[in-house]
Amino acid sequence: MSSFYLTTPIYYVNDKPHIGHAYTTILGDVVTRYHRAMGEDVWFLTGTDEHGQKVQKAAAEHNMTPIEQCDTTVVRFQELWKKLGIKNDDFIRTTEERHKEIVRKVLQDLYDRDLIYKAEYQGHYCVPCERFFTDKDLVDGNLCPDCHRPTNEIVESNYFFRMSRYQEWLIDYIKTHPDFILPAYRANETLGFLKKPLEDLCISRPKSRLSWGIELPFDKEYVCYVWFDALINYISAIGYGKDPANFEKYWKNVHHLIGKDILTTHTVYWPTMLKAIGLEPPQTILAHGWWLIGKDKMSKSRGNVVNPMDMAEKYGVDAFRYFLLSEMSLGQDASFSEEAFVARYNSDLANDLGNMLSRAVKLTIRYFDGKIPAPGILEMVDKQLYGQVAEAVDAMEKSVRELRLDRGIEQVIGAVRAANRYMEQTAPWTLAKKGEMERLGTVLYVASETLRIVAGLLQPVMPEKMALLLKTLGVSGEFSFEDLRNAGGLVPGQRISDIDALFPRIQLESPELPKAEKKTEQKKAAEDSSKAAVPEGVAISIDDFAKVQLKTAKILAVDKVEGTEKLLRLQLEVGSEKRQIVSGIAKFYKPEELVGKIIVIIANLKPAKIRGVESCGMLLAAGTGDRLSLVTVDQPDFPSGVPIG
Repeated sequence: MSSFYLTTPIYYVNDKPHIGHAYTTILGDVVTRYHRAMGEDVWFLTGTDEHGQKVQKAAAEHNMTPIEQCDTTVVRFQELWKKLGIKNDDFIRTTEERHKEIVRKVLQDLYDRDLIYKAEYQGHYCVPCERFFTDKDLVDGNLCPDCHRPTNEIVESNYFFRMSRYQEWLIDYIKTHPDFILPAYRANETLGFLKKPLEDLCISRPKSRLSWGIELPFDKEYVCYVWFDALINYISAIGYGKDPANFEKYWKNVHHLIGKDILTTHTVYWPTMLKAIGLEPPQTILAHGWWLIGKDKMSKSRGNVVNPMDMAEKYGVDAFRYFLLSEMSLGQDASFSEEAFVARYNSDLANDLGNMLSRAVKLTIRYFDGKIPAPGILEMVDKQLYGQVAEAVDAMEKSVRELRLDRGIEQVIGAVRAANRYMEQTAPWTLAKKGEMERLGTVLYVASETLRIVAGLLQPVMPEKMALLLKTLGVSGEFSFEDLRNAGGLVPGQRISDIDALFPRIQLESPELPKAEKKTEQKKAAEDSSKAAVPEGVAISIDDFAKVQLKTAKILAVDKVEGTEKLLRLQLEVGSEKRQIVSGIAKFYKPEELVGKIIVIIANLKPAKIRGVESCGMLLAAGTGDRLSLVTVDQPDFPSGVPIG
């Protein structure tokens, strides 16, 4: 039996969990459930990062000791994972002795081999990120390049890991292992980072400044840098240095899920650490995007953090899991709003899946005494539906292996919609009126069998709701992909049960405006509508033009949008911001021709989904006939993010 080892980042215990934590952990739970359905020996690890300055600071603010802060906060994560239906195999805390022992062993081994040395350091330190930066790393003089908060200049003696000696090895490894960092443009970001000389990594903090950490085994005046400590959890949890057989079994097929904000630590620090230790890098590091409110990243400082349990308790855990997994595409940012949640819920779950189940069940109860009818000879329309369902099974398995779950879910919902069309085409209610009971039985069997397969495919995403759907059809248990590949699993004569709406429609409440305000809103809407119908050639004011934000943008990476001929997905640098734009220019430009160009974009357009891919902005181009030319800046070293006007 092949093994599959999946990890989430371990989460800081300086505050309660938010939707970012929930998404990564739900994603890990769903992926590992699918791999179990593939018959693999799965190990799913999550946990908490409990050392470092942020934890020490949070403890002081709460009038606690650091370990009290950890013990109090870790419970919030553990309880939330249970409420969200997450079944992790292990939960590691970096304050556990099993972890600290391995960290000390690794530190001592590297020190004994002269891969850790002591030197004086002068640089800029970011407390929230717990990282040092050089002058050239900073933005706007003194700001952290990651979180854009002020840094502190520090001069002190510290211990350093000889990370720089592995730079060329790491560059070569990334280039020769295309699945190591996903999506591919994140690998390009790491390679871009590695174009500059890689410095040695400061892996200690003096106790005079930070006491909360794992003490260095070779110098009791220092504690280990929190990132060096935290990353080792991936190997300490499965028995490195303690249980060689268990470690070997799982490490050979390990995959890390991370947020894109910790890309450098996982794709530069971690593989070089592993190389020094003498271990192979992970099979895959998947860096997913951020959840945004509008265009802004969720963050405590902005006050726009979504509490995952608020949504789960309001609309149900399974619906919440479904939204997160179906809404975010591999590596891309996704916008969260209650309106978007309700729209997807009503469309996919209430209208499509819920409606299909209700039709099949009620007709079976009415015309076959609530028992699954025996199918007769299959007609072409029946075979076509089965064919589409089989394609959904293959697509889901492929999407799981590629860690592109949103695509697999989209294919499954496509099969559900095909099933609803099938019901319209075959019109079982008409067959009943005509007394064509054999044909009616075949139609309802095919419809119910489709629902069984769909429920099996979506069970890892919505375990409770799909268990209820299967129970309604008179079956139970979890399914392997092999169980779902061959139609005909339902046993004729099996009794089904009636069910209330599996996914009741949600109606968002909209507060009633006072009459005066309502008239004002209606008048404003009418004015906006008339303004929108400005004929070509009519002059606009400078105020109108000022609403459009034009900026320079550097193209970092380009790939084709799968399933299309015209669309390219462009990853852009716009000043300190990274964003994605989809544009129909594939006919005129090859991806490799675009990388590095400085183009002009409309930067303040509302995000839109184009063929399921989010696009945040629009590039400018001039076209005539069969020719098209991008609006570019004629200086190749011109900075990105510069306003135009």
